[in-house]
Amino acid sequence: MKLTTIRTLTLAALAVASLSACAPLVVGGAVVGTALVTTDRRTTGTQVEDTGIETKATYRIRQALGSRTNINAQAFNRVLLLTGEVRNDADKAEAERIAAGVENVIRVVNEIEVGFISSLTSRSNDLVLAGKIKATLIDARDLQSNAFDVVVERGEVYLMGLVTEREAHRATELIRGIPGVKKVVRVLEVISEEELARRVPPRPSAEQSK
Repeated sequence: MKLTTIRTLTLAALAVASLSACAPLVVGGAVVGTALVTTDRRTTGTQVEDTGIETKATYRIRQALGSRTNINAQAFNRVLLLTGEVRNDADKAEAERIAAGVENVIRVVNEIEVGFISSLTSRSNDLVLAGKIKATLIDARDLQSNAFDVVVERGEVYLMGLVTEREAHRATELIRGIPGVKKVVRVLEVISEEELARRVPPRPSAEQSK
């Protein structure tokens, strides 16, 4: 690997990490930043389950299919998203079968691409793009950026999270306007404004916080 490529990847990773103190960005299977448990809209138990789902799915798929594939697993509220690349349809189907057998998974969304395995350059570009997406969501005053998990593969953006229709639409429109984004795929669980209010207690006013 060229030194310039290593430097580019390192700087991109640091840039994304500095932006993502609240919400994870998932690029090429690597999570950059960690969601704060106290601000996550999932229950603590579900967060633990999702972590276990990702770990088990990743391990089992790699054990079965080895290094001939590049498959990434991301779980949110027990929905498991598979992205990346495989060489043939058989490997794609096998990965989905394995993922569906992981404990606590309620649904598998198989977005694996059949074709050539992505290059280091492509994954580096995804990392930089993920940083731009995170910055855009943070800058949007009408969105809670850590309500979204963002997965980037080959310039295609996958959104996961527990959000309202308004939040889903707003985030989608913002991300579509970012240069380099090829498409936005919503793997979101849409909840009502009433449900959101039950999950997220209102912030105390300035007077109450004194």
